[in-house]
Amino acid sequence: MTINEKQNQIIEEFSVFTEWIDKYEYLIELGKNLAVLDERSKTEQNLIKGCQSRVWIDAEYADGKIIYKADSDAIITKGIISLLVSVMSERKPEEIINADLFFIDRIGLHENLSPTRANGLLAMIKQMRLYALAFASVQKNEI
Repeated sequence: MTINEKQNQIIEEFSVFTEWIDKYEYLIELGKNLAVLDERSKTEQNLIKGCQSRVWIDAEYADGKIIYKADSDAIITKGIISLLVSVMSERKPEEIINADLFFIDRIGLHENLSPTRANGLLAMIKQMRLYALAFASVQKNEI
């Protein structure tokens, strides 16, 4: 499944909800299903700056793809990061760098976040793309 196909799937999943309270509840459920992040990965280096809550993102590079792992101490933020992980994990660095993350606006996420959570969302995306840039340079050096 491509990044865009995954985003369309998320848009479709969220389209069944008409009220934002239901979407928040769904985000909370998604967060509960996020794979557990090893405590050793909850370091200051993996902590996202600019988030209202504590969010950790770790990444590894295997077989030409990036695998993201993440966690948060806030239930809605954990749901948000689980969406980002589901869209961007298991992708080539170039796919992540060039991705238009249109699902964020289409499901109404950005407009329904507080300003500090919206800043945190942007910080999470920025960090995931920085990992992709770093792994892309590693990939070029391997060739």
